[in-house]
Amino acid sequence: MAEAANESNSLTRNAAAKINLYLHVTDRRPDGYHELDSLVVFAGLHDVITLGPAPSLTLDITGPFADGLSSGPDNLALKAAEMLRQATGQPQGCAIGLEKRLPIASGIGGGSADAACVLGGLMDFWRIDPKSLDLHGLALELGADVPVCLYGRGAYISGVGDEIIKAPTLPPAWLVLVNPGVSVSTPEVFKARKGSFNIPGRLEGAPASAAHLAEFLSSRYNDLTEAAIGIAPVIGTALEALKETKDCLLARMSGSGATCFGLYEDSGAAARAAAEIAQSQPGWWVRPAPMLDDTRAP
Repeated sequence: MAEAANESNSLTRNAAAKINLYLHVTDRRPDGYHELDSLVVFAGLHDVITLGPAPSLTLDITGPFADGLSSGPDNLALKAAEMLRQATGQPQGCAIGLEKRLPIASGIGGGSADAACVLGGLMDFWRIDPKSLDLHGLALELGADVPVCLYGRGAYISGVGDEIIKAPTLPPAWLVLVNPGVSVSTPEVFKARKGSFNIPGRLEGAPASAAHLAEFLSSRYNDLTEAAIGIAPVIGTALEALKETKDCLLARMSGSGATCFGLYEDSGAAARAAAEIAQSQPGWWVRPAPMLDDTRAP
């Protein structure tokens, strides 16, 4: 979570988009939750979180995707702050600002990334000793994607999001993120999913290039894709649009959708692909972005 220079005792951090390079559903637990296996990376696109002094906890939401988001106690970012304050007995408040740049309910962890960013930021803002609480456990209470967003590096996740293993070093690569202007409900997608459970092997060694990474990923999949397309067929249209662009190494849906991504070797290829799709689909959200490595992670 990148930190900007402090001004007037305030703190600013970026909540980067989470991308599932693949996602397999490996089991269904008796409590109804699904266990997953996924390779997660982060993209150079983000929401912006600001934290400032205040007597109580407040949340102000701005940005292109602010409409439709509640700033009340059901907002995951505010919920994260309240849970941390209760867990630590913190008497201070905080004025939280959320500039919402990422699409809502779009499979790229926007709400989870925001919550994780607030958790990590408030640990510093309130000067909380990380040894004083189980921050990972607190993150998991907020949602399955929050722990890996808090981790903020390329990782394999399994279980219900609670098991995180650092991924091998991945090569430089670029992504084009495409959201066709729809949001899908994660519970509905899981409910609509059909088929057996899938337990794949994990990446051995480090790919030497984006092409080698795409070759590895070609034997993996996103097990939620067909269910998501059944709910929102335009997701299939977005995937086809990515596949048809020149130099696209791989096209896939992230998370439970509706955002899809294409994998490209370099920034030029990604920029050309994004421009082509944006021209043909002016109503879609289309953005090229680098795939962040550990040195550039949020």
